[in-house]
Amino acid sequence: MSNKLKVIHISAEVAPFSKTGGLADVARSLPKALKRLGHDVSIITPLYGKKISKEKWNLKRIYKDVEIFLNSKESTKVNFWQGELMEGLPVYFIENFEHFSKNKKMYGFSNENARFLTFNVAALKLISLLGSKPEIIHCHDWQTGLIPYYLKTNFLYSKNLKKVKTVFTIHNLIFQLGHNWWEIPLNKRDYGRSRLPHLSDERIEDINFAKRAILSADAINTVSENYRSEIMTKRFGQDLHRILKNREDRLFGIINGIDYNAYNPEKDLGLIYPYSHKNPSQIMESRRKNKLVVQKKLNLPENEKIPVLCTTSRLTFQKGFNLILQALVSLLKHDLQVIIMGDGSKDYVNPLKKLMRKYPKKIIWLPFDQEIETSIYAASDIFVLPSNHEPCGINQLIAMRYGSIPVVREVGGLYDTVKNFNPGSGRGLGFTFKSDELLDFYGALIRALETYRYPFIWEQLVIKAMLQSNSWEIPAKKYINLYRHLLRN
Repeated sequence: MSNKLKVIHISAEVAPFSKTGGLADVARSLPKALKRLGHDVSIITPLYGKKISKEKWNLKRIYKDVEIFLNSKESTKVNFWQGELMEGLPVYFIENFEHFSKNKKMYGFSNENARFLTFNVAALKLISLLGSKPEIIHCHDWQTGLIPYYLKTNFLYSKNLKKVKTVFTIHNLIFQLGHNWWEIPLNKRDYGRSRLPHLSDERIEDINFAKRAILSADAINTVSENYRSEIMTKRFGQDLHRILKNREDRLFGIINGIDYNAYNPEKDLGLIYPYSHKNPSQIMESRRKNKLVVQKKLNLPENEKIPVLCTTSRLTFQKGFNLILQALVSLLKHDLQVIIMGDGSKDYVNPLKKLMRKYPKKIIWLPFDQEIETSIYAASDIFVLPSNHEPCGINQLIAMRYGSIPVVREVGGLYDTVKNFNPGSGRGLGFTFKSDELLDFYGALIRALETYRYPFIWEQLVIKAMLQSNSWEIPAKKYINLYRHLLRN
């Protein structure tokens, strides 16, 4: 076995080319970390025609009008393009005008399964055309879930793919196919082992990509150790807990990291006043100045001493916005400011707008804006994420990198990455709570605000949070160990 591994990552989105959430960040950062460790890495992703500029990213077409056979009766034509994520790390884009070039949005179509089945078949076809013989194909989330299934069925005798091992990463088990799995009647749910219907058959949209991947992949992993344990229970298993429990010996948990080059308060061009954990005396002063800059930008009263709470997240039930809205009713009576940035349901946006009208000097909501995201972390004192479930979460990792102290619920990766602060011993990195009760969450917020009143203790907590090692290097090495384990067995 060569010391240098040949790994292909397949993902529905890859930052900076396409992004709707954390999946894109992982699909960018993990391959880069593996490449920096000396391995042969490449990525395959769809070419969203109205989102990804071929000129901007200097994409080159490498194969034109390639016919791919989706089953015994149906075929389509695709083009393959090549770009680069970093030097020596190619990204291959699959262009299909019918499925990926008609609209600006990336998801939300009635034929979502048909779209990504086409993507899965095209990805395997591209690997064959390139003559590549990967040792590992790493599939990210449900959109790539048919690839492990195909490699055990339709592509079983492919010369290039004969010895390849597959890893299927569950980024969020709630997403299993192109629409909500729980809306499918019991008698129509996918058993997971039957032949796939044709794309012209409406049953194709009920095929469970994630289930087929779990049943077929050589290894399944989740993005935190705690989430691995949770998804084998009925409460968090999204009706797949039984098959996950049956494959427990192939189920692993590896916590996500963040790209320390992309998120670096010392070199962040989005910050007027950069700062570094290497210079502790500078941190608090620069953070106070950044607070004043953001307050002015968002038309909040400029006050460097007032505690600023922030949330940068999708506005969904999963992220705990039911609790946030309830807590704000009482919280906004205190002397503080709240910045909420994120897109989501009107059920959350409309009440936030109402609170903004009532407390214009205390709370601001704005849609997600990647250009000012890190400046909000740098300006805030407390980061809030009371998720109902959270496979990993990277927002709390970014927040700590910038010195914003997290208040989180003890679920999934939040439990793995944020330990509760004990003022007596000085241990811990944030303020945590266990239940889904409002009082429990509110208690954690009040503990954070009370601790903020003691500048010396708070400064030590900020410095300690910034010193945490949450870079991708550590999880990347764990993935390499997992790959080698598969190749040995």
